[in-house]
Amino acid sequence: MTAGTNTSMQPLWLLSCLLFLSTASCFSVISRSSRHHLLPIPSRLPDTALSARPGGRRGMVKPVDRPTMNEEITYSELRVNAVSSKGKDELLGVMSKAEALAKAKELGDLDLILINEHSDPPVCKIVDYSKYRYMKEKKAKEVKKNSKASELKEVKMSYKIDKHDYEVRKKNASKFLSQGNRVKVVCTFRGREVQFDTLGFDLLDKLAGDLEKIGVQESKARKEGRNLFCIFGPRPEVMKAVSDGKRKQDKEKKKKKEEAYRERQEEEAKKEEAKKEILEAELELKESEDELLNSLKLDEDEEDDDVESSLDALLGSDDLTDDLFA
Repeated sequence: MTAGTNTSMQPLWLLSCLLFLSTASCFSVISRSSRHHLLPIPSRLPDTALSARPGGRRGMVKPVDRPTMNEEITYSELRVNAVSSKGKDELLGVMSKAEALAKAKELGDLDLILINEHSDPPVCKIVDYSKYRYMKEKKAKEVKKNSKASELKEVKMSYKIDKHDYEVRKKNASKFLSQGNRVKVVCTFRGREVQFDTLGFDLLDKLAGDLEKIGVQESKARKEGRNLFCIFGPRPEVMKAVSDGKRKQDKEKKKKKEEAYRERQEEEAKKEEAKKEILEAELELKESEDELLNSLKLDEDEEDDDVESSLDALLGSDDLTDDLFA
């Protein structure tokens, strides 16, 4: 009974396997075709995807604050400046827009940039735009650097600091103050040491007395968690000395730049003079060669005349001899 039943079940089992395999193949074909038709792969990423990078908007281009220039200027009459050979602005006068553009082209195909549109007439400058933009950015950086607020430096020490270490911290604080920076002095405590905070107050008061010549304690020492801190600022005379030093350094840098520019101009002038001298020497040499060639040609002509006159004297001059030697 069991053997007959197994024999009769074999065709059904084979049929169910074939049906399962055919159904699975149909589903795989449908999934592949739907993937190709319903979800097309774009040939390139959209432009907005360029900015969707990890780490911020590195793909986006910052807009440039570009001034009004050349044909974009709508004013008919302009007051025009130009950069002279010495590097300073030179006033060219009031002229029309067409004349100003022609002048910019004449000075080396430069740009006409609108500097101040609120004056009467508006002020424009003839300069290379890339150089103008570079100088403007450089000046803005210098202004930002000079107007930068003093930094807040930090000095840490323990309430039980050694004498040598205390001198090192005091020296660092003095250096920061002499540079025009503010200093935050922190007295640290660990664990149960916080119960000796009076020693920390005494240490900060001692440091304030040692720094009184160059610094001023802006506020009393106060607690910050387990630690004590107070802030020292430079005295007005120190700040004045620092600003004078910066001003002096800027003047020296400017003077060095002017001297370097002057030296370059002198070197270029010397090169031009040397070129002129070489050209003049070449012209003189050519003229002397031409004179020598002309003199040699004249000497040859004179020698030919002498030979002819000597032959005439020897043979006599008649029509027969002339025809013979012609």
